[in-house]
Amino acid sequence: MVSSLDERNRLAKRAAQEIKEGMIVNLGIGIPSLVPNHLSPHLQVMFHAENGILGMGGSPEKGMENPTLCNAGGFPVTVVSGASYFDSSTAFGMIRSGYLDITILGGLEVSQKGDLANWIVPGKRVPGIGGAMELAKKAKRVIVLMNHCNKKGESKIVKECTLPLTAKECVSLIITEMGVMEVTEQGLRLTEVMAPFTVHDVMSKTNAPLQISDEIKVIGI
Repeated sequence: MVSSLDERNRLAKRAAQEIKEGMIVNLGIGIPSLVPNHLSPHLQVMFHAENGILGMGGSPEKGMENPTLCNAGGFPVTVVSGASYFDSSTAFGMIRSGYLDITILGGLEVSQKGDLANWIVPGKRVPGIGGAMELAKKAKRVIVLMNHCNKKGESKIVKECTLPLTAKECVSLIITEMGVMEVTEQGLRLTEVMAPFTVHDVMSKTNAPLQISDEIKVIGI
């Protein structure tokens, strides 16, 4: 477990609370890859990676990395008892067949309807959309971890996405450094606020209508 929680690990810890016993979970690169570090060792979960692993564990201790064992982002991982290995076509077959209970992804923009843009900013070179499209459409639940605003200070939670979409109406839950928002048929609902921010802070930095939960929670530092 991580003892001192920086912003990235704080988001990963909150996302870990959505994972339940027996689930099969896929993790995107970046902040989502930190999620296994915040799970109880007694929770039986199988983490899936597009490069061909089912049963990833937490990050290895420094100096204990296996150079042939990594996640989809190329970072070292461990495996749990019962883990298996396979080619990427089998990994994508699992995704497309709907076996994943949750996928936890990063995001560039999320709309009030749950549309997701997370693969390209026009004008910047990238290798391609990767597996994000299949994950966003085929996982039973999609959770997005991202900064609330971009580098220009503009909200990444918007009425309509302006960046190229990964998938439409796929996101179930958004977790940022400011709060937690559910995507519902009636729009976005703010359910939790991350201290030291307030409800007013979140609303002022969100470029989409927000409903406020009747039982809103405050998450401490």
